[in-house]
Amino acid sequence: MSLPNWRGVFPAVTTQFNEDLSINLAETQRVIDGLIRDGVHGLIIMGTVGENNSLEPEEKRQVLAAAKEVTAGRVPVITGVSELTTPRAAAYAKDAEKIGADGLMLLPAMVYVPTEEELFRHFATVAGASALPIMLYNNPPAYRVDISVPLLQRLAEIPTIVALKESAPDTRRFTDLANAIDESKMMLMAGLDDVALEGLLLGAKGWISGLTNAFPKESVALYDAVVAGDLAKARAIYRWFLPLLHLDARHDLVQSIKLAEQVMGRGSERVRPPRYVLEGQVRADVIAMVEKAAATRPAL
Repeated sequence: MSLPNWRGVFPAVTTQFNEDLSINLAETQRVIDGLIRDGVHGLIIMGTVGENNSLEPEEKRQVLAAAKEVTAGRVPVITGVSELTTPRAAAYAKDAEKIGADGLMLLPAMVYVPTEEELFRHFATVAGASALPIMLYNNPPAYRVDISVPLLQRLAEIPTIVALKESAPDTRRFTDLANAIDESKMMLMAGLDDVALEGLLLGAKGWISGLTNAFPKESVALYDAVVAGDLAKARAIYRWFLPLLHLDARHDLVQSIKLAEQVMGRGSERVRPPRYVLEGQVRADVIAMVEKAAATRPAL
């Protein structure tokens, strides 16, 4: 399989809820349409920020179908695959292909910490369940699993595994991976907001982003500046953005990003338990950060 054209800024889209915390598909579609109109290059549906693991199986299929409908082929739609077991992940991969997803972002099985061989079998089994291109997701701080370089070398030999979202905070990984894996087999994507610029400069082809939900135009401008070689502009945008981008590395990243989205008039902060909306000083701090960022936006 040739590598897909996954380049640029791919926001990890939020899933919108009604007051009773049922899914609001119309509002989710509105959020998606707004992001596309503001220039993002692709979408991650039901990643961590999309609260994948707080959705029922049928809800996941409904959200993906709604995303495909509103996107209408304008940008690629990649759906998160985040399940407790390998059979459930494989079943979702099959259904995602039927619904029309353009790719999968595949996570390790939730909760269980596997051996390296178990992790390989999980990824390989899901890869065999559909013909869709797959982006693996490595996020050791969040999921307690680190996909090692030797394991990624094995996985890169599976034709449908074509990309890696790298969210390890150590940016040396980008160069180690570039040296170890032929870029014709697996492309790298920056996956942690507050090392996004470093990842892009070190060879990542795109940025899977949380805070793009609140500031999509600035996110796209940062990427465009890197591609154009305008590092002065890229640094200026990044320095303005970084206080907010740090939110993506917190345990309450979903609540923080959805609150930022709400402050910017783009969505609702509602989240499903076990998450709850931010309260007290933490909430006030996030609001103040977003309002300051909105008031001091860089010229694009």
